[in-house]
Amino acid sequence: MLFQQQAWTLEDLFPGFESAELKDAMARLEAMAEAFAQRREALREGMEAQEFLAILQQYEALASLTSKIVAYGFLRFAEDTQDPHAQTFLAKVQQLGAEVDNRTMFFKLWWKGLPQQEAERLMAQAGDYAYWLEALRLHKEYTLSEAEEKIINLKNVNGPRALVNLYNAITNRYVFRLEVDGEVKELTRGELTTYVRHHDPDLRAAAYRELFRVYGQDAPILSQIYQYRVRDWTSEHVQLRGYRSPIAVRNLSNNIPDPVVDTLLETCRRNASLFQRFFALKARWLGVDKIRRYDIYAPVAKSDKTYSFEQAVEMVLDSFGSFDDTFQRLAREILAKRHLDSEVRKGKRSGAFCAGVTPDLTPWVHVSYQGKADDVATLAHELGHGVHFSLSRDHTALTYDASLPLAETASTFAEMLLIDHLLERDPDPAVRRDLLFRRMDDAYATICRQAFFALFERTAHEMIADGAALDELKAAYMDNLREQFGQSLELNPEFELEWVAIPHFYHTPFYVYAYAFGQLLVLSLYEQYRQEGERFKPRYLQILSAGGSDAPMRILDRAGVDVRTEAFWQGGFDVLDKLLDQLEAIPVEPLSR
Repeated sequence: MLFQQQAWTLEDLFPGFESAELKDAMARLEAMAEAFAQRREALREGMEAQEFLAILQQYEALASLTSKIVAYGFLRFAEDTQDPHAQTFLAKVQQLGAEVDNRTMFFKLWWKGLPQQEAERLMAQAGDYAYWLEALRLHKEYTLSEAEEKIINLKNVNGPRALVNLYNAITNRYVFRLEVDGEVKELTRGELTTYVRHHDPDLRAAAYRELFRVYGQDAPILSQIYQYRVRDWTSEHVQLRGYRSPIAVRNLSNNIPDPVVDTLLETCRRNASLFQRFFALKARWLGVDKIRRYDIYAPVAKSDKTYSFEQAVEMVLDSFGSFDDTFQRLAREILAKRHLDSEVRKGKRSGAFCAGVTPDLTPWVHVSYQGKADDVATLAHELGHGVHFSLSRDHTALTYDASLPLAETASTFAEMLLIDHLLERDPDPAVRRDLLFRRMDDAYATICRQAFFALFERTAHEMIADGAALDELKAAYMDNLREQFGQSLELNPEFELEWVAIPHFYHTPFYVYAYAFGQLLVLSLYEQYRQEGERFKPRYLQILSAGGSDAPMRILDRAGVDVRTEAFWQGGFDVLDKLLDQLEAIPVEPLSR
């Protein structure tokens, strides 16, 4: 079957904003919330397990319908962030979600307040809901009164969520102008960033300068949005709730112990020299003494090769099939149901993502495919997310979504399958060279860059709490880059504004270390796959199929993976060190300038 590059359809959710189906769903949600509110009087110690299970099932049905309505608003907004109807509807359903959460909050608060022995008795008979219940109680000591929690819910809709929506609306209307072959083109951010991997060094520099010129015009505004976002995060979580630090909020949400995250980040910090060595190698291939920050993703050989969308799909599906038929089948299902939006459009949300809504629905994938090799890798990455969601759909709506650190496992593994598949298909030494360089490029972007992003976030949250302004944050970010790159490259001054252009900082504070966690975890898992072959697959599928039905540390422990030690994380860097040895053994043929 040939798959065309096109927009997705959201018909499996709702036909439209004014559709009878959507109106009926919102009416049903109101009725379900009212019915669940009547359960308050039934909650008591000593209740029968079957009665408790019935309450959980009723809560799940309510949560599932809420997810579908809110997801429809989010996905319509992602289609076109400049559409006023989508903007208004998204704000409306986010408000609705907060109101439903407020009306049902009594259940979560009652559950967190139960004595441990009583909670354990009910969890033992809760089946697949057990871990969701356990995870709720992790936040017990940080939970406020019902009245306070309701106020925070409503505040979040018109506070941090509104700030994020505003950031998206502002930045996704940007138009970038770049002269290419004597013609000035008007580009989206996604189109512009393809040029940072161009073989022309002047074009790479011009693309970065234009990116930061446009973001720089709004830097005072974007910085204010970020500072308000950070202050709200600290005010709520540290000052009101009592978390130890801003990053500890994300760690507990991920159910990853603070020491594990600290060890991960410090190991990444110590191994920055590995990538500095890689940048020195790239300088030799590019025929310069030292590369510029503009050049870190530069190809080491001139290539204008592009891939049609049909070719990209074929390569990704073939690579998935070479590993396991189930992987290919589930990825193909996303395409066949038109749950992939691959078009390039003005106003479309920048970046790529995969949205798993509920277990009964095939996930939706959002990319902007432009034919470059990097676009093929992004397609594999996001379809990998989709496979992960689909493998875990036997769980409840409350337990099928994997925690953030494990959520990057299937996607990163999928990219490595693609690269190995391409290496096997084409014996050309030049292809092998280019793919190995790309693997190191991607390892830098996923591990070192994201870890130093997290380190900057830690610093920025502390500084903003102490009253730091835009200039101080720019200086702190440059210090972060100097530590990251050392003397391996020329650090161009425009990059002092890079942080204002990182959506994750605004959307989901401290999300970014999940990428480093996932990549280093996958490097270890992929080595096991190469050594064990078919024997590896059941253990790996067990990790993915677990979804969010258990604590990530227990899921990994069952698979024989111990992420608690520095040695584990160092093992991932050791794999990259061997890869870099292979690259350094290839005779250097400097790219003519």
